Amino acid sequence: MHIATNSEIIDISLEVKTAELAKNFSKILKKGDIVFFHGEIGVGKTTFIRYLINHLQVNNGQNPTEVTSPTFNLVNEYDVGIFIIQHYDLYRLTSSDETKNIGLLENQNEVITLIEWPDKINNKINNKIDLFFKYAEDMNKRFLSIKGLSNEKLNEIN
Repeated sequence: MHIATNSEIIDISLEVKTAELAKNFSKILKKGDIVFFHGEIGVGKTTFIRYLINHLQVNNGQNPTEVTSPTFNLVNEYDVGIFIIQHYDLYRLTSSDETKNIGLLENQNEVITLIEWPDKINNKINNKIDLFFKYAEDMNKRFLSIKGLSNEKLNEIN
């Protein structure tokens, strides 16, 4: 039996692996969860989020919708039947002061909050899950590491 650890690096080079991991990850999410998505442009953050949201929609009897990065409007909301997901993309913000006026974490106990480019947030946020997406040196492979989950939860998704 494979035992995952918080330091484990998962190869997500194949999109099918990203989809499978996102599907499994969606099963452990609950209201109030905050997930930070770290990584360069194009490394797979939004793709992972799309698979996660679409799985929750289908699992709750809904048709999958288009899931895009909210780069220009900062946040997209998705009602997946059992809760609302707020998907933030903070890439275009120029300072942490700008996060104060966008409703970030206002209803955090009632929704699941997914945040791309969380380095723009100055406030310390406890009990978050961090997903770190990275390219291999040759840029042909992609990897994911997860922090903030118990080893038991990691084994459920990996």
